[in-house]
Amino acid sequence: MSSWSEGYVNNVTYTHGYYPNLNPRQMIIPFLMARLPVPKVVNACELGFGQGVSLNVHAAAGRARWYATDFNPAHALFAQNLADKADPEKLLIADQGFNEFCRRDDLPEFDFIGLHGIWSWISEDNRRIIVDFVRRKLKLGGVLYVSYNTLPGWSAHAPMRHLLLQYNKYSSTVHSQEENTANAIAQTETVLSHSHVLLQNAPDILNRTQKLAQQDRNYLAHEYLNQDWQPMYFADIEKSLSEAKLSFACSARYLEDFAECLYDDEQRRLMEETQNPSLRQTIKDFLLNTQFRSDFWIKGRYLLNEEELRREWAKLTVLLLKPRADISYQITRHRTIQLSAELLDPLLDILQDYERHNVGDLMVQLAGKVNFAQLTNLIALLASLEELALVQDEDTIAAVTESTQKLNLELLERSSTHHNPIVHLASPVTGGAYTFWRMEQLFLLAHARGIPQAQWTQYVWGILQNLNQVMIRNGEALQDEADNLAELSQLKDQFVAFKYAQALRLGIVPA
Repeated sequence: MSSWSEGYVNNVTYTHGYYPNLNPRQMIIPFLMARLPVPKVVNACELGFGQGVSLNVHAAAGRARWYATDFNPAHALFAQNLADKADPEKLLIADQGFNEFCRRDDLPEFDFIGLHGIWSWISEDNRRIIVDFVRRKLKLGGVLYVSYNTLPGWSAHAPMRHLLLQYNKYSSTVHSQEENTANAIAQTETVLSHSHVLLQNAPDILNRTQKLAQQDRNYLAHEYLNQDWQPMYFADIEKSLSEAKLSFACSARYLEDFAECLYDDEQRRLMEETQNPSLRQTIKDFLLNTQFRSDFWIKGRYLLNEEELRREWAKLTVLLLKPRADISYQITRHRTIQLSAELLDPLLDILQDYERHNVGDLMVQLAGKVNFAQLTNLIALLASLEELALVQDEDTIAAVTESTQKLNLELLERSSTHHNPIVHLASPVTGGAYTFWRMEQLFLLAHARGIPQAQWTQYVWGILQNLNQVMIRNGEALQDEADNLAELSQLKDQFVAFKYAQALRLGIVPA
């Protein structure tokens, strides 16, 4: 590895994933559930953006101007090419290491700084550089999002990662990184299968290793094979971030703070008896054996009173994302709970028209059936489950629709020329991204090109023929054209039944 990578894997590129917690709008509901005021985000920063899919979605579909870096020039070039298709003026993209980027003199103060999958995989020197950057550049009231591997959850499985790294380190350099990764997994599995005493203390470690063979090789290289890797206790990261005057705000997903889904009765009593908020987070990680945390931290904090909280909720607008029939009344995390149909049904009766609904109006409509606390709890849970989304204000939607749809058209075009498309499309209505699979994207591309719906099946089949691809049914490739067209026609009908209308409601493509 070259020195500019500072021990981080650079001979394979990162996956083209989308990470919604990097969206500043993701903090709105968790903050309000924690009674915290939500800051307005004008300038935002992402450190270590990978391929930049999230970065481009949030820049195109939101009002904030973004400043971001990733040391890998291949990542930066890909991200810049996407930005050029949408609105390059909304982003500053760099291929600098943290030390160089964080000392630039052309960066503003930030309302939001995001690090996803970075903190645990960089050196202690780089963590100190980031803490100093956050101390200097995060505004008062600003928010830091950070995700990291957590102790004690990683304690039992850390030996697996160490063995993978050692096998990768001593693999022949004539092999590709993908081959080295596959070899490291196979060799680690062999060693662990003979490590009888270790397996007595960590019986799941072998099963976890075996599951790695089914995952994306590039992801595994970045996740497990970096020189630096340090899972941390909550208290350790709190100590580091306190140097930047930050305090813990809440989890990035409300469901990760929803006690009913986390603890049994005795555990809940233990948590309620723990007065110190920092110690409460540590105990939480021990009770749940947490392996990964995604958290918001804030510079300065105060709590909203009841009237302020109601006022902030009343400003919000929501949109149901899933068919009502697909919404489960059962939620499973560490524990399984059943939502009350008596409370949820009246809300879904209103939302099932898939129109935008103001929360203040919902309070009035549901008076006498669902109280304020119950309503906000239901909205928070549905949003955390991605069954409901917050809607941006009308001025913002109008301002970002063009750039968002330009980005989406580029992604749709890519699906017609690449075997592995980016499956995330941005919404100017919500400011986030949603999954649309390959065939769904090709149907949307046909729509965007003005092709009548009756001709979509033939159009998509033509694209597949140009790429020498065929459809697969029950694991078997379809060779006959009529079979391929029949399979595509069935997929089109399924798409039109709901997701096509959803794409139009979300503004993903022009109506």
